[in-house]
Amino acid sequence: MRAVIQKSFGGPEVLETVDAERPAPLAGEVLVKVHAAAVNPVDVAVRSGALPLLGEPPFGVGWDISGVVEEAGPGAGFEVGDEVYGMPHFPRAANGYAEYVTAPSSHLARKPASLDHVHAAAVPLAALTAWQGLVRAANVTKGDRVLIQRAAGGVGHFAVQIAKARGAHVIAVAGPDRREYLTGLGADEIIDYRTTDFTTAVKDADVVLDSLAQGDLSLGVVRPGGVLISILQHHDAELAARVEAAGRRFAGILVEPDAEALEAIAELIDAGRVRPYVEETFPLEEAGKAHELVAAGHVQGKIVLTV
Repeated sequence: MRAVIQKSFGGPEVLETVDAERPAPLAGEVLVKVHAAAVNPVDVAVRSGALPLLGEPPFGVGWDISGVVEEAGPGAGFEVGDEVYGMPHFPRAANGYAEYVTAPSSHLARKPASLDHVHAAAVPLAALTAWQGLVRAANVTKGDRVLIQRAAGGVGHFAVQIAKARGAHVIAVAGPDRREYLTGLGADEIIDYRTTDFTTAVKDADVVLDSLAQGDLSLGVVRPGGVLISILQHHDAELAARVEAAGRRFAGILVEPDAEALEAIAELIDAGRVRPYVEETFPLEEAGKAHELVAAGHVQGKIVLTV
């Protein structure tokens, strides 16, 4: 099979397409013939060595996949021919940029029926991050005021829609060229970060989703008893202590595989309440170009590799 691996840390040029042995599923696992694999900022950080999740190379990055079950191991929860999507193994290696991937069936869910594989692959890691923060940790409900940073990005555009689907009043922070896009996703207020300081514009948020490692700034806009969700500072015990001391609740999110949440997200997608946005696709062999675009930091929605 074709697979993208790297033999050293570095820039996008270290990603190379090689011939690799097709993996075989163990008990409780399935072999997925991958149709599409999404590229996330964490992939870029791991590739460069900035985030040493996988130890030393060689290894393959990538977690988000959508495809068809090719083979099912004993006790697996899917059958050959089932269309599935998910984020297997995170934060361990999944080798998602490949023609075939093995995964525990408990890390996958049936692909949303209304999506093709490209758009389904764009969902898992980003949507699960938003879901596990807003739903599982903060229990966002009707009437909550939710502020979302980087609202037009991968996690952000799902967070806007998930919060809105739960009845929240959504305040989106993004650039001026994203206003129409975010309004279409359901955002109630949009703050242009280039002209407006969100810390002065908002003071009474029930929940803030901080995806910029601005925990102390974000804390200032959370009401007493509210929740600060941090994606990049999930491990920061000192920040957590400051949040708790201020009478707010801290929720550090390191996304994890969650089939039940994927099923709930798929229901929202098939009901037309959540939709993934794919800015651009690249063939598997051009994974390096996809990484360049993601690393630039201005992607609207997601970038996906077609396999």
